[in-house]
Amino acid sequence: MTTANATQLSPNRLRAPRENRGVVVDPPWSGIPRALDENIATRSGWEYDFQGISASRLIAAARAELRDAAIDWRKAYGGSVQPFDAAGPILLAGHQPQMFHPGVWLKNFALGRLAERRAATAVNLIIDSDVAANPALFLPAGSPETPDRESLAYDLAEPAVPYEERRIEDRAMFESFAVRALEKVSPFVKNPLLEQYWPMAVAQSRSRGLLGASLARSRHLLENAWGCATWEVPQSAVCDRPAFFRFAAHLLARMPHFLPIYNAAVGEYRRTHRIRNHAQPVPDLTVEGEWLEAPFWIWTAETPRRRRLFVRSDGKETLLADRQNVELRLSLSPDSDGSRAVEQLIEWRRKGVKIRSRALLTTLWARLALGDLFVHGIGGGNYDRVTDAIVERFFRRPPPHYLVLSATLHLPIERRAPPAEDPRVPAARLRELSHHPERFIEHLRDRSEADRSSAAASIAEKHRWIETPQTRENARRRCRGIRGVNERLQPWLADLRSQWQRRYDAARTESRKEKILNWREYAFCLYPEETIREFFDALLPDIR
Repeated sequence: MTTANATQLSPNRLRAPRENRGVVVDPPWSGIPRALDENIATRSGWEYDFQGISASRLIAAARAELRDAAIDWRKAYGGSVQPFDAAGPILLAGHQPQMFHPGVWLKNFALGRLAERRAATAVNLIIDSDVAANPALFLPAGSPETPDRESLAYDLAEPAVPYEERRIEDRAMFESFAVRALEKVSPFVKNPLLEQYWPMAVAQSRSRGLLGASLARSRHLLENAWGCATWEVPQSAVCDRPAFFRFAAHLLARMPHFLPIYNAAVGEYRRTHRIRNHAQPVPDLTVEGEWLEAPFWIWTAETPRRRRLFVRSDGKETLLADRQNVELRLSLSPDSDGSRAVEQLIEWRRKGVKIRSRALLTTLWARLALGDLFVHGIGGGNYDRVTDAIVERFFRRPPPHYLVLSATLHLPIERRAPPAEDPRVPAARLRELSHHPERFIEHLRDRSEADRSSAAASIAEKHRWIETPQTRENARRRCRGIRGVNERLQPWLADLRSQWQRRYDAARTESRKEKILNWREYAFCLYPEETIREFFDALLPDIR
């Protein structure tokens, strides 16, 4: 569990479980009530000014808007609408509208169970500002004896626009996906959930034709049919509400202060975890002359390609731009009331301008305002340590606790082959044959006396070189001497090397099969219903 008063980023990183049916829960189930109660207590005592509105008023408004957005979204695709208490505890999770693996799906069912046990409301945020880059699933193909992994598309790869804008481009490809996928999966899994799920996705797609919404709504209907009582809300709906606009205006007005805190937290995370890739966990915000990059995306309905949002202020007004086509003026300064700026943002939204929070800011807003406990997966749980630092250093308050939950579930594939040998065992023996052939001299017993004598002389020569202290002058000659002896002994060990090479090749082949068959990222819809439900039911009773 994150520590509420931590000032340094922890060097410890959570990792996905490797073993089948392994689970990561941090804090453990028993620690969740305390984390939730502490978050509620900390929020209720938070005094902060968001450009003329207190934190308590803004949070109440944000939760009421979350309720309204959830009801609107639910009514759009049918089903019962249970009560939504915006004043009570709210539990949150979030993910892109994709067919994710069961370890991710577990979060939604945990939300429902936690909400039931804690008299709370459970909400899953659909992160539809992310780009729908590759509408395809990886599937096992071939046979369990000779498996492969293939990518099968359910729509065209272009256009690469955010999910909230992404329509289904090839209707025939989308509607035929289940037939094509089942043909490949049938040798591995019987009665995959895809047989139930995909007709629901096709039916949902015929209303508005949006790719992500079709996948998310059909999944949610399936969850409800299994007794999981949760709400769903697209991030786009959250970002189009006045409370979020007030929050955004506050950050935009204070970007000269916010940007260095944000970049410092990201840089500290990289240094702590020795990450050299400057795109991880997220890129730094840039400064281009008087323009400061803000942690938001911006695009228009006419050109739905995400662009970075930049800010420039003259002390009285704030200029927003994508540095290409869009430029907007806000009546906003660091000390001004934000009401007029919110009205302007609402008006620009009516004209088709869309402003969306980026990764860290999405969960920052969710944890500070929308909910009382956020349930992360492994990646989000690691990266939100950066968010913790930002909350503490910019808002001067303890960051709320969050829960990290993930699991690994292998496809239930029946295989006749015995467990594969670890390739590292024969690989180590092959290295030993190359670098320490003298250890295998007993394999020369069937050789002539002359061969054994020659080998013994070579080994004695190697020992002399090893016992010779290395200096700058003799280092190269000493290395060549040892290497030369090792090479002279290799022909006498050819048969033994051949045996270990065969074992290594066989182990590599079997290891590759195991990696394909036991890959944890296969989508939930490729599993049989009974496998997933049995796995979830075995875990969720532990929730208190």
